[in-house]
Amino acid sequence: MHLTATSLLLLGSLTVVPSSSHTVEWGSCQGDDRPKDLQCASIQVPLDWKKPQGRTLTLRIARLPATGAGKGTVFSIPGGPGGSGIDDLSYRGATFSALREQFDVVSFEPRNATTYGRLPVRCFATGPWLTRPDTPGAYAKLGAKVRRSAQECRKLDPAFFDHLDSASVAQDIDAVRSALGHKRLSFVATSYGGVPAVAYARLFPHRVRAMYLDGAVNQLRDAATDARVRYRTYEAQFGRFVSWCESVDVCGKDMGGRWRTLVAKADRAPIPVKGRPDGEKVTYSGFDLQVAAMPNLVGPGPAPAYPRWRQLAAAVRQAERGDAAGFADYVHAGVGSLKPPSFVGMNATQCADGLRFRGYREYRAVRAMGERVSPNLAGMGLWHRLGCTGYPVPVSNPAKPLPSGLPPFLGAGTWTDHDDTADIVGRVPGSATVRFDGHGHGLYLTGNACVIAHANAYLTDLRLPPAGTTCHPPKP
Repeated sequence: MHLTATSLLLLGSLTVVPSSSHTVEWGSCQGDDRPKDLQCASIQVPLDWKKPQGRTLTLRIARLPATGAGKGTVFSIPGGPGGSGIDDLSYRGATFSALREQFDVVSFEPRNATTYGRLPVRCFATGPWLTRPDTPGAYAKLGAKVRRSAQECRKLDPAFFDHLDSASVAQDIDAVRSALGHKRLSFVATSYGGVPAVAYARLFPHRVRAMYLDGAVNQLRDAATDARVRYRTYEAQFGRFVSWCESVDVCGKDMGGRWRTLVAKADRAPIPVKGRPDGEKVTYSGFDLQVAAMPNLVGPGPAPAYPRWRQLAAAVRQAERGDAAGFADYVHAGVGSLKPPSFVGMNATQCADGLRFRGYREYRAVRAMGERVSPNLAGMGLWHRLGCTGYPVPVSNPAKPLPSGLPPFLGAGTWTDHDDTADIVGRVPGSATVRFDGHGHGLYLTGNACVIAHANAYLTDLRLPPAGTTCHPPKP
């Protein structure tokens, strides 16, 4: 069962009373699928950290205790936004086995987790289908559509919905630190967990002992710079897919040229999804095809079979015959929607974190650049930020420079996320990265032994790998 810790007494908008005032009463965790050694508890935090005496939230936290002489705590920040760190410890806890010889590993169910419970699951599992606007009027129309969808969830609890930004999550983490009685924490931050991790480093630099960022989302770049890096990454990945196609007999000839022809044709005349038993009429534009291709393009599965690339190649062939069902089928199997939705719950955090276009002019500039830099996947560089067009919640956690005095960071990333992570850690003097020469995302939690070894050396002894360190996928 979850046990409630002593209530936090708050002094000022960013300050909690000394850690000695707090204790965490660890107990067993709810759920038969939780590991027997996983311990759970809860603490209270303000809904609005600018109003510490106002409404409160209950945060569920969990711990895998150290199996040896404990040196302190490593805090694992989940990705998403919407992921649960308690689930990470429950289902991926084995990856922390070596680290636990010296550290407790703690995580939590953040306020913006899909499972937190203040908003229904549908707010995190659904959202509008986005279009690529060609005029200011179409951009405004898309904004109205996004706003209506967000308001359907926001009206259920406006105050809660308006405080799902990553800075609020970072302050929640510091409340956990205080409740645990620690002066400093070490961190493992995965994917979007990198945004609250960076916010924590900005707000509480003296509380950071070590910061390991794994495939981190980079909030610190402006929209144009961010898009330029992403477009280059997308094109490189598409090039790998085309090269693979040339080595197998499942794609047909000239996949690159055929893909560009298909996308251009679909933008002129969207391709229907045929054979729906419910009779629902859905079509795929070229923009839709680019967005739907990315999950399978980035995550092909283990070599040498590459099942997701085979699935993508089959969907392309089917679309060339006038039926987009190949794309719709695998998208629906993954997210329950015939086209990729812009999830409202995720956007409640991303939009508040400033990952949005400042207006139609910036959107058009990024779009034009994408068409030059990434002719195969230009739409994908627009999609996430378009989901914040017209959003009803203002930016509350804008990007700001990291302060001086932080300890060196360690980052790690794959073909598709190393550059994002390297840009973040490169802003902290003395930092280092590990490049994984392969596919994937979230290398620590997915059990990559090479990366885990480097991360553990850093988290345990603050020992960074030399420049140029690279991990390679195991040979098939």
